[in-house]
Amino acid sequence: MSVPGRRVSVMADPSSYRPEPGEIPDSPGVYRFRDEHRRVIYVGKAKSLRQRLANYFQDLSGLHVRTRTMVTTAASVEWTVVSTEVEALQLEYSWIKEFDPRFNVKYRDDKSYPSLAVTLNEEYPRVQVMRGPKKKGVRYFGPYAHAWAIRETVDLMLRAFPVRTCSAGVFKRSAQIGRPCLLGYIGKCSAPCVGRVTAEEHRELAEEFCDFVAGHTGSYLRRLEREMNEAAEDMEYEKAARLRDDMDALKRAMEKNAVVLTDGTDADLIALAEDELEAAVQIFHVRGGRVRGQRGWVTDKVEEIGTPELVEHALQQLYGEERGDSVPKEVLVPALPEPSPGTEDGDAQPVAQWLSERRGSAVSLRVPQRGDKRALMETVRRNAQQALVLHKTKRASDLTTRSRALEEIAEALELDSAPLRIECFDISHFQGDDVVASMVVFEDGLARKSEYRRFQIKTVEGQDDVRSMHEVISRRFRRYLQEKRRTGEWGSADPETADGEGPEPAEEPEDGTNGGPGSRDEDGRPKKFAYPPQLIVVDGGKPQVAAARSAMDELGIDDVAVCGLAKRLEEVWLPEEADPVVLPRTSEGLYLLQRVRDEAHRFAIRYQRSKRSKALKASPLDAVPGLGASRKQALIKHFGSLKRLRAATIEEICEVPGVGRKTAETVAAALVTKSSARTVNTATGEIVEEE
Repeated sequence: MSVPGRRVSVMADPSSYRPEPGEIPDSPGVYRFRDEHRRVIYVGKAKSLRQRLANYFQDLSGLHVRTRTMVTTAASVEWTVVSTEVEALQLEYSWIKEFDPRFNVKYRDDKSYPSLAVTLNEEYPRVQVMRGPKKKGVRYFGPYAHAWAIRETVDLMLRAFPVRTCSAGVFKRSAQIGRPCLLGYIGKCSAPCVGRVTAEEHRELAEEFCDFVAGHTGSYLRRLEREMNEAAEDMEYEKAARLRDDMDALKRAMEKNAVVLTDGTDADLIALAEDELEAAVQIFHVRGGRVRGQRGWVTDKVEEIGTPELVEHALQQLYGEERGDSVPKEVLVPALPEPSPGTEDGDAQPVAQWLSERRGSAVSLRVPQRGDKRALMETVRRNAQQALVLHKTKRASDLTTRSRALEEIAEALELDSAPLRIECFDISHFQGDDVVASMVVFEDGLARKSEYRRFQIKTVEGQDDVRSMHEVISRRFRRYLQEKRRTGEWGSADPETADGEGPEPAEEPEDGTNGGPGSRDEDGRPKKFAYPPQLIVVDGGKPQVAAARSAMDELGIDDVAVCGLAKRLEEVWLPEEADPVVLPRTSEGLYLLQRVRDEAHRFAIRYQRSKRSKALKASPLDAVPGLGASRKQALIKHFGSLKRLRAATIEEICEVPGVGRKTAETVAAALVTKSSARTVNTATGEIVEEE
């Protein structure tokens, strides 16, 4: 069921529920924002409640858009004082689990990850594959990516550790009839159901199984080898052969997990891949230097949050219900959780202390800097990136999801029908120079790269995105009107050419294509702007939308809808509307608009960078001896353009990192062209114009 957008007409004033000065304690604690229906919409923690809450009640224009939305949705705030930051961390986690606030990070954790479990809470422990929440008294290993991988490993290990694997029903029935199941007959179960071993002996087998899976393999293999040699010396060749086969089976099971950390470390590695709305979290569980399990989830970035905060939330999600050995000695992360105000040198002690309390001993929380651990972290990061791409691809490729997204957009923007063709425009420049624009096309919710176009802004200089947007929209629809006139849909009077303006040169498609073989007319010329969209999306807010609408009105285009996406996709602006449309965070329509906007931004940035790169390659700086690509790029980046670099003094050029005075003098001299009649005063560092 689609969820329509909500038109924001009245926003709550945070000053109406702001606590009185001095009322908020200057102590660690956890706070909750509630809406007018008393529902908890946000939970946070702070080392100083007074300082943290004061940040929410500043001028709304100074708040991040997500924070602003939260405080204007809330109707009250309350807090609970605790003794330490560790208590605040635990209470925050508990309240997030209890209230599921809409503005906190949302987890979509895949609960179907299988784990290898040993039910030590039973009289006769059982080895099995288990999913879902963990139970008390059960020893877990993993989670693993596939259940069959667990079963293959267990099948190899049962030869050396014949632990029960049957269900309670099979165990009870075998005990009643006095005959073991098939595994008991082939030696892969010690058959405690018929009394072949006692409960104590079977439990000892189960504990040895757990120790081996946990990574304590060396001592057990050495013991088996010693027993095999002793049996051979005593001429018990059958026993020696059985022990040899047991060792081979265990070695094959170990080979399934290659050593990734040579020091035999027990560690969890957490990596992230994120964009503006979502983040993928991947965790590798390493025990005894071998990867024993993997898991991951996708996070909705509902609140304003960075990598350190995402790491903290991931740690809460991963270890909030864990205790004992489930928390390893070492946790490796891409960034340390941000310390509270007043904490020195990025100290992550509150989180590390919380983990240590859950484990019962010290836990090292750090960012790997070099060696095997850094290399393995890079592998985990690549897995996170692939997981995020796969997640987005699945959403984009699903026909039902795309249809729902288009319907939600049509409903939210009050369109007559779903916008089957959407075009999005973005402006890009480098400090006001090399201003370019991009046009990307999505049809039926999928990108049509053959129809992408890029523009060089001609009539606008500097950082004026509004006028640039007006120009590019005008050019796009002038070309559309030209195509209609040329194909006979217009009479002799063309509203686009009535003012004497001739046709423009063709805009550039992506990757040098001409729009594909299906986009040509009878004369073989490409119909680059022959098809109008149902919806124009511009990157920006109210001013950009007004500029786009104005450009279309000037050309008489009144059958194409226009909207604008504000930064970070929180608000959708419509022409002549005072308030934006807010799409729900779970809306597939919002997700599609995000993809469209991101693609336009990517294409514009790519074009802008390619122009800069070409300009840099053809730069007069190429003639400067000893000036490499890095320093050329640093000079252009520092001054923004060659024009400003020419106008700079030698002292100003020396301010660029890596550029000394001798190099600065050489650069200044190289920029003095024959036509400019300029000289460099090396004593003062000034570039002097000669009369």
